[in-house]
Formats: sequence, C-alpha cells, structure tokens
Amino acid sequence: MADSLKRRREIMRKFAREVERKEALMIRGRKEKGETVWFGLGMIGIVGWSVAIPTLIGVAIGLWIDRGWPSQFSWTLMLLFAGVMIGCLNAWYWVRKSGSWNEKTDSDEGGE
Repeated sequence: MADSLKRRREIMRKFAREVERKEALMIRGRKEKGETVWFGLGMIGIVGWSVAIPTLIGVAIGLWIDRGWPSQFSWTLMLLFAGVMIGCLNAWYWVRKSGSWNEKTDSDEGGE
C-alpha cells in the first residue's frame, strides 16, 4: 500500500511539472502572439543589411585604391571578399544574439 501511495505521489508531481511547463509555454505564446512574422522579417532585414553595408564599403574603398594607385592586384576584389566576410560575421553575431535572447527567455520561464 505504501508503494502505491509513493507511486501515485510521484505521478502527481510529474503531472504538476508538465502542467506548469505547458502553462509557461502558453503564456509565452500569448505574449509573443503577433511577433513571429514581423520578427522573422526584421531578422531578414538585419542579416541583409549586415552583409550588404560592409560589402559596399569594401568595394568603394577598393575602387578608390585601384584608381589612385594601380597595381597588379585588384584591391576591389580583395576588399569585396573582406567586406562579405565581415558582413557574414556581423550577421552571425546578430542571429546568435537573437537566439541567445530566446534561450534565456526559455530557461527563465522553464524554471530549470
């Protein structure tokens, strides 16, 4: 009889934890109700501009160097590549920062 009582209590505890978890998920869903589409579009914009701006700056500086001091190497191509690399790192930073914010919110509400 004691074993069945312990088992029943353990089942009730697990059930209560599951209900708490689902309640927190539902509350979070209500808070972020209309945010998903706009958040996604905003993230696309951030990533696009994060790559485009450094790339264009690299091309502009490269053209300026190539016109002012011609050489056998194309500074435009080298700085284009450097701009794309810097832009990708910048976009990665913003996406990762956004993801860490979401993870932080999950762990705060999950209680674990």
